[in-house]
Amino acid sequence: MTIPIAWYLVLAAALFCIGAFGALTRRSGIAIFLSIELMLNAANLTLVAYSRIHGDSAGQMFVFFALAVAAAEAAVGLGLFISIYRLRHTIDVNRLNRLRW
Repeated sequence: MTIPIAWYLVLAAALFCIGAFGALTRRSGIAIFLSIELMLNAANLTLVAYSRIHGDSAGQMFVFFALAVAAAEAAVGLGLFISIYRLRHTIDVNRLNRLRW
């Protein structure tokens, strides 16, 4: 029994909508960052689903490289959040309105 591609796409759309809602409504920088990562994972799920349907592994290779870039992005992003917290004592994006420290 195989799962139809529509189920994968509905799940990916739901994850993307949850991530977009979280990114637009949250104030914490880390919550926004996690919501963006959720949207990236929804796009990766779509790539894997289409790759499985077409029987080609190119989509899975794109996902592999996207996850590698996302891991580096997470390390840099969390480093930035630590630096901002040390200087400003908050990571509330509404209070971070200046580019100068």
